[in-house]
Amino acid sequence: MDRTPAREHPVWRKLLRVLAAALFVVAGSKHFTNAAFYRSIVPRGFGDPPLLVAISGGCEIAGGLGLLIAPLRRLAGWGLIALLIAVFPANVYMALYPNRIVGLHVTHWLLWLRLPLQGIFILWVWFISRSDKT
Repeated sequence: MDRTPAREHPVWRKLLRVLAAALFVVAGSKHFTNAAFYRSIVPRGFGDPPLLVAISGGCEIAGGLGLLIAPLRRLAGWGLIALLIAVFPANVYMALYPNRIVGLHVTHWLLWLRLPLQGIFILWVWFISRSDKT
């Protein structure tokens, strides 16, 4: 008899993990296929935008893949959480200066909504990267 509480059921966690991994890999890939957009959201004074975009994109891809590999899962989760915190200033920059963003076609209020969603993404990554046997 399965005594695992419904909210902790490994199947749900595994599905959420695969979804997050796919989202991070796709988002990271876009750093290379749409680099001009990502370079334009690097806040002024933060350093070399092409380098920062390449590093963050590579980290998203590596973190997403790491979520799928049990021995790397916890480390990947902490890395992705650190990345989500590190890129938060870019999200604030987009909300404050949408006219400076190349190819941005999003309603301004959605950019502000994106800010608190970062916390939900962090909780999601924390939940799916906790150790389990799946």
